[in-house]
Amino acid sequence: MTASTPPTPPFRDPHLPFAKRIDDLLSRLTLEERTGALHQFTPAVERLGIAAFRTGQEALHGVAWMGPATVFPQAVGLGATWNPELVRRVGEAVSRETRAMRARDERVGLNVWAPTVNLLRHPLWGRNEEGYSEDPRLTSAIATAYTRGLRGDHPVYWRTAPVLKHWLAHNNETARDTTSGSVRPRVLHEYDLRAFRDAVEAGAVAGVMPAYNLVNGRPNHVSPYLREQLRTWTEEELLVCSDAGAPSNLVDSEHYFDTHEEAVAASLRAGVDSFTDHGTDSSVIVGRLEGALRQGLLTEAEIDGAVRRQLSVRFRLGEFDPGADPYGGGGSAGAPQAEGGADEHAFDTPEHRALAQEAAEQAVVLLKNDGLLPLAPAHTRVAVVGLLADECKLDWYSGTLIHRSTPLEGLYERFGAERVEFAEGVDRVLLKTSAGAFLHVPPAPDTPEAARGAEGALDPALLAGRTDLAPLTAGPEGTELALADWGEGVLTLRAPDGRYLSVAEDGYLRASADQPGGWVVQETFRLEPHGGGHLLRHVGTGLPVQVAADGVKVAPESAAAAESTAAGQDAAAGAGPEVFELIVTEHGEEAVARAAARADAVVVVAGNDPHINGRETEDRTTLRLPAQQELLLRSARAANPNTVLALVSAYPYAVDPTDLPAMLWTAHGGQAAGTALARVLAGDVSPAGRLPQTWYADDADLPGLLDYDVIGSRQTYLYFGGTPLFPFGHGLSYAAFAYDGLTARAEEQGVRVSFTVTNTGAVTADEVVQLYTRAVDPSVPRPLRELVAHRRLSLAPGETAGIAFELPLSAFAFWDVAVGRWRVEPGRYELLAGASSADVRQRTTLTLDGEPAVPRAVLEHGLDAAGFDEQSGTEIVDRTRESGDAVTPVAGQEGELVFRRCDFGNGAREVTVEVSGEGTVELSLDDGPVLAGLSPSAPASGPYEYVTLGAPLASPGAPVATAGVHEVRLRLRGALRLARVGFSA
Repeated sequence: MTASTPPTPPFRDPHLPFAKRIDDLLSRLTLEERTGALHQFTPAVERLGIAAFRTGQEALHGVAWMGPATVFPQAVGLGATWNPELVRRVGEAVSRETRAMRARDERVGLNVWAPTVNLLRHPLWGRNEEGYSEDPRLTSAIATAYTRGLRGDHPVYWRTAPVLKHWLAHNNETARDTTSGSVRPRVLHEYDLRAFRDAVEAGAVAGVMPAYNLVNGRPNHVSPYLREQLRTWTEEELLVCSDAGAPSNLVDSEHYFDTHEEAVAASLRAGVDSFTDHGTDSSVIVGRLEGALRQGLLTEAEIDGAVRRQLSVRFRLGEFDPGADPYGGGGSAGAPQAEGGADEHAFDTPEHRALAQEAAEQAVVLLKNDGLLPLAPAHTRVAVVGLLADECKLDWYSGTLIHRSTPLEGLYERFGAERVEFAEGVDRVLLKTSAGAFLHVPPAPDTPEAARGAEGALDPALLAGRTDLAPLTAGPEGTELALADWGEGVLTLRAPDGRYLSVAEDGYLRASADQPGGWVVQETFRLEPHGGGHLLRHVGTGLPVQVAADGVKVAPESAAAAESTAAGQDAAAGAGPEVFELIVTEHGEEAVARAAARADAVVVVAGNDPHINGRETEDRTTLRLPAQQELLLRSARAANPNTVLALVSAYPYAVDPTDLPAMLWTAHGGQAAGTALARVLAGDVSPAGRLPQTWYADDADLPGLLDYDVIGSRQTYLYFGGTPLFPFGHGLSYAAFAYDGLTARAEEQGVRVSFTVTNTGAVTADEVVQLYTRAVDPSVPRPLRELVAHRRLSLAPGETAGIAFELPLSAFAFWDVAVGRWRVEPGRYELLAGASSADVRQRTTLTLDGEPAVPRAVLEHGLDAAGFDEQSGTEIVDRTRESGDAVTPVAGQEGELVFRRCDFGNGAREVTVEVSGEGTVELSLDDGPVLAGLSPSAPASGPYEYVTLGAPLASPGAPVATAGVHEVRLRLRGALRLARVGFSA
């Protein structure tokens, strides 16, 4: 007899719906296996033939961390293209390369953690490079396009499963795991949630990642909005992946819970499904989850819900249907793939290289042009100068470059090397010790060095520095070093062969790095005046450099050694920090001036290194260009008036363009950045990038970094009433465009807007058509203008295009705190069509019927404290650990809340307040006297121990004096939390 073939289990049957298959698989997994699946690194279940799985593959603008891959422009550069279709194609290319890389390396994951949809509210945010725009609609349009490309177009299977980062209202790196943003309901719904919601509702998002910070006093990893908002936007199962280490932060740094068991239980109940914590070691998190189960803090049903959502993603990725998956290899490396799947593993193809260049070209923004650009390659001698002139910088979320193009290389290629002169502008220096010796860089072996991260790493923060090279020494022959000052006193030192001075784990200085980089950058230093010379302090360790017999190294600074050094004794003898004399052999600005004077035109390439002064974990402190780069710019301009400033940066700068005939900006543009910039300068491409965020003129124009109230603090182009350096949506062209015939017609379901655009210039060029709306006479503060639609199109000279937008009525709505929902206000709305938020070419007005306002029925519903219309001196905090908001005065201040149009009917006799803590609540109507004051008789035992206090409304003739519609004013004093106010007749 022949043994019968065991039946195929239902979870392996591709003909069944995913939901039934997941039910079957869940029923076969033990509780231990289900609990183990909740860590980022899910182990294999060999008895069922199920492979290991991990959440998380960084893919912000190309596959990151896992070795060579196509590198596209930074996310903020993709946002500057204003071109969703281009960004969709970029997402598609990234997803194909993800599949290709996974086919040969199982470490590459298909659950990609991208894109970042945090809004670029504040330009000093260190992670500005990761977002798309300060505008929620533009952000969601670009994010939706990228996720569609990442997902693929098959109706069942996904090429990759994108996760949106970082939920929610996350715009500061300073104390990011302990600071809380106060986000009022209007800002929450109209601004921060909108970018996430539109992308999720588009149907190509697999999940979200909560942010490190707190919102309204509550960590995002226990945010009730995951349930109350996110999971109501779609019928798809959404996977919520924690950020790295954030579950532990709930206890260790935030002290929000007393035990880790409480923390993981609260996170999972709030909606977190996968815990990214303790690296690849799942035992710690699994142990905490098991402890929470034993203590009754979690149920098996709650565990199953989280596992179900993870399995849903794995099924959509084709892991359990290798023969049917059109993208191939959804399970493990070498897995079989369906017919026609070979194209899905495209990697570093000519098409991907061309797309990287196209994206880099479309991201270039022409900020100013008095006629100097474009340059004529056949007749122009060009000097290209600046710290970034011969750089192709990567950021923390980049892959390793396969191809590389710097501005210098691009200009060489386009203008001819004989017409291009280069001056980097660094200072050339020698470092002389107190003993008269000079720092010396030993020669490196001839064997080529692999680029940092070329081999790939699940966690590149763990990559160690090189220790195979000889440390620096001190002797009679010094090595001339290139000193670049990146601002705020932070500098790099580079050897003549291009290697940067770096400190490895053993503490020795070596010329060993191809670029500054790493989670903790080991290639940056400070020169600190000391004892007639300078200490050279290594930023990464915080330690000074000393010269020892076995080489130059960093070492702790002992008090005795410091005293001997200050007294001028030999540092080596005292084993203390070395005091160096800085000898400048060439000033960078002099080299720049010489090159500029010999040229017909100068291109100054300035900007930032994405690993220094403004990056993840580090916010910027100023909009100003670093002083050394300002000096280089002034030197070039003084030597040659035909100076172009090309800013290559991850964020805006405040640079006075008055004396410059031309100015451009581009984000770090990936592998084709230099070629793209050269082609724009030469006129091969007419620039059509547009600013995705406001460029402010001065630091004084900025709100506080932790002030998240874009309405109250008048932030972003939506509310900023000052004069920006360059407005949102700004960008010039080598062509000119005329707008005509704007009409708007209200229909039953929305508004139809149409007009024409004509290229009146002499070259074919792209134009980015932008449509804004403005409420003419709003009852509450509304945006000065608000982007509702845009389109990038290419027009030949003389060509006219008809533009039509269908706007839903929701485009005109605002979040009405009086009723807790969206409302279109009746009245007139202005529609503005043009080339930027400030460059309006056509406008028209229409009237919408809308929904009339209804006064707050305070006798029936009372007032939620956080539902105010205006406030001063307060912040929103958590009402309980699980949900709800309360309001408290900012420490040391008196706070005030204003609630407009409150209907008291025939009048109220009593007011009640729900409060915790100690302090006073005073109530008045309109501009009248205090009618009631309420104070707890004794302080509560904790911030969540609320009491309800009541008091009569003391007024002559009460309750008649309170009858009708009034403005309610509440003044708060002390360490008090106010949750609700009630009234009774």
